[in-house]
Amino acid sequence: MSERFMEKVVREFTGSVGEIALTDFQRRLAQNYFIALDATLKMAEEKRKKKTKNQDPVPVTWANVNMEQLARDVVAVARIGLDPVQKNHVSMVPYKNNSTGKYDIGFVEGYRGIQLKATKYGLDVPDAVIVELVYSTDKFKSVKKDRNNPYESFEFEITNDFERGQIVGGFYYHIFNDNPEKNKLVVLPLADILKRKPKYASVEFWGGEKDVWENGKKVGKEHVDGWYEKMCYKTIYRAAYSDITIDSQKIDDAYLRMRQMEDALNEANIEQEVADNANQEFIDIDYTVTDATEATTDPEPEPAQEPPADDDPGY
Repeated sequence: MSERFMEKVVREFTGSVGEIALTDFQRRLAQNYFIALDATLKMAEEKRKKKTKNQDPVPVTWANVNMEQLARDVVAVARIGLDPVQKNHVSMVPYKNNSTGKYDIGFVEGYRGIQLKATKYGLDVPDAVIVELVYSTDKFKSVKKDRNNPYESFEFEITNDFERGQIVGGFYYHIFNDNPEKNKLVVLPLADILKRKPKYASVEFWGGEKDVWENGKKVGKEHVDGWYEKMCYKTIYRAAYSDITIDSQKIDDAYLRMRQMEDALNEANIEQEVADNANQEFIDIDYTVTDATEATTDPEPEPAQEPPADDDPGY
């Protein structure tokens, strides 16, 4: 399967960039995608087998992956520079394509992947980006641009490094060294941060109450601490780089392909949600969403033992 995968990727690279063979860097990226996806498929298949209801009859294996589309997509994300073995670059999510009966692979950008893409394709890329959470004991004041201040700025002081209190918000700041009048400060109260929280966000990441299951039955609830602060930070980080305007003159086939992949995955998530919930008298599904898009109906999700790398797949 590894050889088959590499042959298809080589064929796509040859057709798209006119090269007879992969460069060492491109070959390494392709190998990384195969290794990462192989592990993802095995985990997804384990989850499929554990489901006691709504179990898809098609195993999540290489034999049931749409290899032609996968090869095209791998070429696109590799040309952008996203590497699946680098933390927070990109995650892969298999999802069923009911039209073909096979599994397509969704590529979900992590917050570092969004930074990389914005830096590569941005119209006016800042020289530096500051991202900070603000806690209740911190002192923060925004300085807006006016007749007394030639550019936007801020004052920020941490008064107690070890007991900063509760998160009250955050901000990001775009810095342009040679043109400070273009500096941009965006302040996000906590309510605005939580607005960007995925609809079916996993308590394993964001914290909160989760159902406790025994022998396939719900027996109560328990509190999960999760990684609330890290998820809030990543939310602001994603907003900071998503706020960089894309330069239409830099858009290439790889970027357009990535946008098509994102649209296809979003449509698939909506279809799956409808399919899971339609025509049922009683709906009792525990959605688990990692960085922003992966949704499963596994009644007994594995607890997160360390901070989500990409959570991402969402945040």
